[in-house]
Amino acid sequence: MSPDDPIYLDHNATTPLLPEVVDAMLPYLREHFGNPSSGHVYGTRARSAVARARGQVAALLGCDEDEIVFTSGGTEANNLAIRGVAEARPARRHVVTTVVEHPATERPSAWLEEHGHRVTRLGVDADGRAGVAAAREALDADTALVTVMHSNNETGALQPVAELAALAHAVGAVVHTDAAQSVGKVPVKVRELDVDLLSVAGHKLYAPKGVGALYVRRGTELVPFALGAGHERGLRPGTENVASIVGLGVACELAARDLAHLGARLRTLGDALWDRLAAAVPGLAQNGRRELCLPNTLNVRFPRASGAAVLERAPELAASTGSTCHEGHERASAVILAMGVPAAQALGSVRLTLGRSTTEDDVRRAADALARSWRRAAGTRRE
Repeated sequence: MSPDDPIYLDHNATTPLLPEVVDAMLPYLREHFGNPSSGHVYGTRARSAVARARGQVAALLGCDEDEIVFTSGGTEANNLAIRGVAEARPARRHVVTTVVEHPATERPSAWLEEHGHRVTRLGVDADGRAGVAAAREALDADTALVTVMHSNNETGALQPVAELAALAHAVGAVVHTDAAQSVGKVPVKVRELDVDLLSVAGHKLYAPKGVGALYVRRGTELVPFALGAGHERGLRPGTENVASIVGLGVACELAARDLAHLGARLRTLGDALWDRLAAAVPGLAQNGRRELCLPNTLNVRFPRASGAAVLERAPELAASTGSTCHEGHERASAVILAMGVPAAQALGSVRLTLGRSTTEDDVRRAADALARSWRRAAGTRRE
């Protein structure tokens, strides 16, 4: 990023490639061009690189190497998990999910619903967390799958995945979690969560776009929705994207190395951002509680102005809102509305997500820029 570029606080949308990731990928974009399925030396080099990356991803998630399937990203991983389980278990026709899922989970769930499955969407509380009691009531002997995100992409709210998994397994259901936003930010260990399937998106943890992974617990039955040769245990046919897979592996290794330090640092910076911004904007509120959210994620609600209007007046900052705009009409984020926030207030929401490159100076400048833009958007003068 150039020194003249806006302060980047949109790391939940995507992350820049780490230099170590780029360096690791370059040989597989230049000289090591072989097909991993080939039997000669060129193929052996590529196959070894994919195997090494599989081990790096598995080490971060705390699973065995043969339980990692490489995909084109989190969306494909989610579709393979959700539709794959549904097709593998035709006798069960019930799916449990939540009202705050990313479209990469909600859309395949809705597709199943359109094709005869019964889908229960759990509500969330004021902190954006799914209700365990409601899940207990919803689960039954017909439940094939429970799919609940590990953390929300807008608010960062961490979901009670391990508790939900215990309930789901008690009725014989398979458990999937979309951990795209969590991996690399907080500890995510599949054995501790006791999930059967877990999705990873490379570009959320400083690896390239267009690569991801699905953890598939040994013994979990899946039917692939793409057909071809036997790559990735037959679950994801197509020649492997070797360079990007190498990048994902290195990114996972670096995430494991830096996780504790980075998480603490981002928590401190996020708290400082909130403190400075709240001091400058009377009536500012948080969507969710910091201690129940990802350390890098702060979702704030500005009074008397929409989040889009605030960001429009802060060109020195790159961030996002969860609202949508259709034909000039702005609609509040469905996630924030699901938390019980009135629509007029929910429109004031802005998502601020920090990353490895965020500095204390970035936090100070971003808070000051947002406060200035809010005063302009709300028509408020400094006293």
